[in-house]
Amino acid sequence: MNSQFSQHSISQIYFIIKKKMMASTAVSFSSHRPTPASTTNYPKPIPTNTISLPNSQANRAASDSDPPKFKGSPQLNRWSRARAIRSGRKLERQGQRSQVVEMNSRVQPKESVSSPPTSASGAPGNDDGEVRTGKSIYMVSDGTGWTVEHAVNAALGQFEHCLVDRGCPVNTHLFSGIDDVEPLVEIVKQAAKEGAMLVYTLADPSMAESARQACKLWGIPSTDVLGPITEAVASHLGVSPSGLPRGAPGRKFPLSDEYFKRIEAIEFTIKQDDGALPQNLHKAELVLAGVSRTGKTPLSIYLAQKGYKVANVPIVIGVELPNTLFEVEPEKVFGLTINPVVLHTIRKARAKSLGFCEEIRTNYSEMDHVRAELEFAGKIFAQNPAWPVIEVTGKAIEETAAVVLRLYHDRKHKCSMPRISKRY
Repeated sequence: MNSQFSQHSISQIYFIIKKKMMASTAVSFSSHRPTPASTTNYPKPIPTNTISLPNSQANRAASDSDPPKFKGSPQLNRWSRARAIRSGRKLERQGQRSQVVEMNSRVQPKESVSSPPTSASGAPGNDDGEVRTGKSIYMVSDGTGWTVEHAVNAALGQFEHCLVDRGCPVNTHLFSGIDDVEPLVEIVKQAAKEGAMLVYTLADPSMAESARQACKLWGIPSTDVLGPITEAVASHLGVSPSGLPRGAPGRKFPLSDEYFKRIEAIEFTIKQDDGALPQNLHKAELVLAGVSRTGKTPLSIYLAQKGYKVANVPIVIGVELPNTLFEVEPEKVFGLTINPVVLHTIRKARAKSLGFCEEIRTNYSEMDHVRAELEFAGKIFAQNPAWPVIEVTGKAIEETAAVVLRLYHDRKHKCSMPRISKRY
């Protein structure tokens, strides 16, 4: 990617970054220098072999007698202060905060990455007993931000052991639609002020290189999510990437067969919800069967968005199941079950939301009826051993869908199946 990044682009990016940084650096060190001659002795914010500053630009920046105070983006500053107020963190005065941040992020950039966050970012260690608000992760994308957001959330899932008990709280914020260098630089500056980490998905190689250079300049950790895999795929295919983000004007999105397949699947699934039109079960690719409140409808819609025609059939005591359910191909039918205690809790909340008061007696949310319905469904599943039975207790819709699709494709491709007595 570095080979594609022209020297002209580096100079342009550096001019924007360095001009604003020189102004802010001059202000932050004005209160610490004993004489004007000592201004040239402070440490460099970035190694000289990374970006070289033209002499004309350096002289012009150094000749400014009273440069304006570095404030960053007003919108980002307002967002940062609002988040601090909501979290209960004490706000410091602007002068004190700028001195601490400027010293930590520019004078000693390497130590600022590994050291605890300053008080401006809500770090622990204050004698005032302030609330610890945790570290920040900035997510930057030139599109909707779906990829970077899900990548960060997937990574944070590996730290639930410390996030749950607030041992290492994390604040995340998404910046989507960033397709120009100037707003990118403002975000990097704000990240430097808060001691945040930057994670980005930028399809344009020059934008990705700008983010990398800016993060290195301000000494903040960064991760390029899209770049490495794009380079690997390009090397594997022998084709250069387009460098255009999703939704870019120069990128075309033809209405493919897959698109129309998804639309057709969603329309079919909605019409087949909750046992409607049982005569069309043979047209479904997946059939879900289970008692009420086992998540049949949301699971059906989720699978339909992936292009599968799904029908769901409720199992209710005293209501005969449609004959077509037992006539369709058994590898298409999946049973859903749930823990009776969890189901009892869900149904009680459902009955309350429907307005059922204590005087109105209904067996829908009674524990005995819940157990009886689950036992009734279990007998039906036992009579049809070819139906996989999936335990949905504690599973998200995405997790249950992954199990359904894995079993469906294993059976479709005649893969070996475990014994059906096992609950998934």
